[in-house]
Amino acid sequence: MIVIIKKKKVIRMALFILAIGMMSLITNYSVSCFNNKQEPFYKGNKENSNHVAITCNVDWGNEYIDTMLKTLKEENVKITFMVTGRWADKYPDILMKIKADGHEIGNHGYKHIDYSKLDYKANYDEIKKSKKIIDNIIKEDTKFFEPPSGSYNDDTVKAAVDLNYIPIKWTLDTIDWKYKDNPDKIVQRIKSKDMEESGIILMHPTKATSQALKSIIETIRNNGYEVGCLSDIFDM
Repeated sequence: MIVIIKKKKVIRMALFILAIGMMSLITNYSVSCFNNKQEPFYKGNKENSNHVAITCNVDWGNEYIDTMLKTLKEENVKITFMVTGRWADKYPDILMKIKADGHEIGNHGYKHIDYSKLDYKANYDEIKKSKKIIDNIIKEDTKFFEPPSGSYNDDTVKAAVDLNYIPIKWTLDTIDWKYKDNPDKIVQRIKSKDMEESGIILMHPTKATSQALKSIIETIRNNGYEVGCLSDIFDM
């Protein structure tokens, strides 16, 4: 039996196959960009983002979060709050308040321990446990993971990527855990550092940070950048 296929149909089939091939190529390229990571991103990978992201790591400091949220709202700024699973499990109301204000939520591991000392399974279990708690509370998938204290090994990065996270660290550290009562020191530190596009500034909910936050935002803007969350500086 001879099957006759019209020319237009052949062209449509060829275009369909080509489109599928291109989609597969793009997907594999995008996945490999993250799967081949040996260490977290210290800055965003988006070109011309014109943003500097702020991450606020939360495992304590509840009493200062309201003040920080108030400042962020007044400045019309959305940032990324990286929270531990144990904190989220204990304070889901505060987590939902942060989300209700439009801020991005990320995974900071379940417990604030040294992940560089954990093997692959332990890293995977800690990150996954935290993911389940946080995602269930906010009803969406978290996209970013930051290891507590910035401590990681190859297994930490692999476990994070296997759980579909983009692993991150930071470009500038406020060291606000050290200067908890000295907002001027924090602001001075940020002003003394070179600001770069798609950079990441790390902070925590401390008294000094809540007092210095407005000045930090102004410093970023004075350097010609917008203040944003991690999604503003990463090509997802």
